[in-house]
Amino acid sequence: MLSDLLVALQAVATLQNFLIMAAGIWGGVIIGAIPGMTGTMAVTLALPFTFYMDPVPSILLLVALYKGSTYGGSVSAILIKTPGTASAACTALDGYPLAQQGKGGKALNMALYSSCIGDFISNISLIFLAAPLALLAMRVGPPEYCMLMIFALTTVAGVSGNSLLLGLVSACLGLLLATVGEDMYGSFRFALTDDMQGGLSVAPVLIGLFALPELIKLIVFRKAEVEKTMGIGDDRVSGAEFRSCLKSIIRGSGIGVVLGAVPGIGPSAAAFFSYGEAQRGSKNSDNFGKGEIEGIAASESANNGCCGATMIPLLALGVPGDVITGVMLGAFMIQGLTPGPLLFQNNLNEVYMLFIGMLLSSVLLFGAGKMTMRMFTYIARVPATLLTPAVLLLCIFGIYSISNSMFDVTVLLVMGVVGFLMMLLSIPAAPFLIAFILGPMIEENLRRALAISHGDATIFFSSPICWIFAALILFVVSVTLRRELAKSKSKRALNA
Repeated sequence: MLSDLLVALQAVATLQNFLIMAAGIWGGVIIGAIPGMTGTMAVTLALPFTFYMDPVPSILLLVALYKGSTYGGSVSAILIKTPGTASAACTALDGYPLAQQGKGGKALNMALYSSCIGDFISNISLIFLAAPLALLAMRVGPPEYCMLMIFALTTVAGVSGNSLLLGLVSACLGLLLATVGEDMYGSFRFALTDDMQGGLSVAPVLIGLFALPELIKLIVFRKAEVEKTMGIGDDRVSGAEFRSCLKSIIRGSGIGVVLGAVPGIGPSAAAFFSYGEAQRGSKNSDNFGKGEIEGIAASESANNGCCGATMIPLLALGVPGDVITGVMLGAFMIQGLTPGPLLFQNNLNEVYMLFIGMLLSSVLLFGAGKMTMRMFTYIARVPATLLTPAVLLLCIFGIYSISNSMFDVTVLLVMGVVGFLMMLLSIPAAPFLIAFILGPMIEENLRRALAISHGDATIFFSSPICWIFAALILFVVSVTLRRELAKSKSKRALNA
């Protein structure tokens, strides 16, 4: 085995492979930072260029793009509250307030450190825990999926702002919007136009909900607020700050590994789940959403912790963990590699090369992040009068380029108005987005489970995994209610 590892290391450690991975990481960071330009788009566009490459360099290029774009989404999320990727939406909750306080550099550094640690832990987990986690994923059926999704939805309580009631209202609106389009049995709901039959895409809803309200706010209240250029300020993360976030980083990385290994969940749910858990266990829970650096650490470690973990079911079972690994599955097949148990028997050397390359890519991500950070920090110095139209055009171009659909652009603009109204009414946007992302998965697995049991609801308590999630749901709900009661008591005491 040691000799195989040395041969794989020698094969990977070439200038060509380093340049390929560096280009992938760098390009992924830049693409991920552009609103609407998702990691899926980056990997898909790069796929044709891998046809004439050797198997391992081609896969390493796609993996590097995936990792770079996952981190890159945090750059625009922090600096202009425009998440480049769906998984970075959670980062914007605390990253943008920190940028407004002149601490954008600090937020970017913490995002980078958390992303690299989460990515490294995810790669280690892929190497040593692929088989056990893959077996666990095989035992997860529709009932377990449904309970897991409901458990993930309880993170709404952690990102509801100052009012749990308004957070629940926001989540209900998100669930309602998630039902637009065709269901799993071919029925159409709220399909007022032909375009609505396919449902609403995540990207225009995400960008419209988080980016456009800020632009509308700048336009509507331009006379009431004095325009000023945001400064980067202190960009150093102190040792004390890093140590205070280390627990959330480790926990977020673990959450990303576990949820990333279960096909279909993805980094968005992992990021919000990790964020909610970090807030519940933090001494500064009241500061979350107002510029808490621990919130950035939790979300970024979780979404990058999914990168290596999504490869676990792909390599061990041949089952893609998300859309991007679905594209990678095609790349494997094109290169004559068949993911699954036979891959470890017939192509063990290639597997070792892939593992080593993924570990090296974590180091390259740190370097690319540092270099790109210096370039993108100038965004914060651009006056709002110039930044507003530029960001608006970028959002519209990014959304239109995904599917060449004017309907998606319309959804973007409508959600911008909705997000602005929610901002005026103090309704938090994060629960809306969480519910919108998780809604289809909850419905699909709920209906599949009930179809299997012929309508018997006891199927949701038919396995130990279901009971574990049910207990966790009750625990989270009880802790949240107790926290809300404590808040109300303290408010009454202050008023008295």
